[in-house]
Amino acid sequence: MIGNTPTVLVVDDLDVNLRLLTEFLSPKGFKVIIADNGPDALQSVATATPDVLILDMMMPGMSGIDVCRILKSDPKTRHIPVIMLTGNADRASNLAAIEAGADDFVAKPFDSVLLEARIRSAIRSKDFQDQIIDYRHQLETEKETLELKVAERTAQVHRTRQVTVFSLAKLAESRDPETGDHLERVRCYARDLAQELLDFAGYRSPDLNEDYPRQIFDSSPLHDIGKVGIPDRILLKPGKLSPEEFALMKTHTLIGGDTLRAADIEAGTNSFLTMGRDIAYSHHEKWDGSGYPLGISGEEIPLASRIVAVADVYDALSSKRPYKEPFTHEQSMKIIIEGKGSHFDPDMVDAFLRIEDRVRAIRDTFQREPTPSAIQMLNTQLDEIEGRTKPE
Repeated sequence: MIGNTPTVLVVDDLDVNLRLLTEFLSPKGFKVIIADNGPDALQSVATATPDVLILDMMMPGMSGIDVCRILKSDPKTRHIPVIMLTGNADRASNLAAIEAGADDFVAKPFDSVLLEARIRSAIRSKDFQDQIIDYRHQLETEKETLELKVAERTAQVHRTRQVTVFSLAKLAESRDPETGDHLERVRCYARDLAQELLDFAGYRSPDLNEDYPRQIFDSSPLHDIGKVGIPDRILLKPGKLSPEEFALMKTHTLIGGDTLRAADIEAGTNSFLTMGRDIAYSHHEKWDGSGYPLGISGEEIPLASRIVAVADVYDALSSKRPYKEPFTHEQSMKIIIEGKGSHFDPDMVDAFLRIEDRVRAIRDTFQREPTPSAIQMLNTQLDEIEGRTKPE
């Protein structure tokens, strides 16, 4: 509707009918547009949508029924009311018009009062339809805006979670001589190993889902967070640990697991810390039950812990540490294979072998030399000072 003036498109192949309808409708407050054939009528509708269309049923070439069918099959124009003018009493033709979607019929010669009433009724119907369409568009716009805000908020929460987890992990790493890019490599190995398990048709686990690789990427850096509770004299010792010292070192799994379990309970059931808790507790458990801290075996060990066990050991073997030179990739993979069925879940080893090229690429991408932690540097400085100030 243009302003408050309803628009009527009149389509008829006879000039006399076009002129008659124009002279009748214009004084009634309607803006009248005319077309003398079907294609021109469709073009007119495409240019400016009318409020109602008065359509002659029988026209040469494209009939009124054809025009009606085309308009009603298009979601953009199906709501335009179509009043069919017909001088044909043939029942089959009228049924064809109904099937094409005509909203009303007026017989020729038309009754002026009846035609005006039908037009105004059709316009009220279209106004109501237009309001519904506008309201639907408004809802869709609001929905899209809300979905965008939810997606942005979800991404923000995920980023915050990642930063929080990695910051906690870095806190543990700052006291551990195993520095460099250890956490970054382990999380990448774990993610790609989890993705391989997910994609491999021969492996099934109730724990695996589409989000699992991302979850383990986020959570695996927490595997050694319990090392913050290990004394420096043990954690920073360059040589081999005594049995007593090793027993104390092994408690880092319980310290980390207990800490994350308490945080997980506070956060609520199945929070993002749940997987981190499982990994911290169990990443040193072994498939044959000879690991620690609980000596559980096989599938008693959480899947995430079985994945991280392979990733963590491979990285320890293939990386330079203050107390050893790195093993080659081939040497490291040989040791992983030798641990199949004893140290490691056989399925994890097989999957790790299938992604060997990706493993090598990750190792080559993150090959920064280990750097001493702040505590190590401080201890070194104190040793030097004490060495210089000792009496001869």
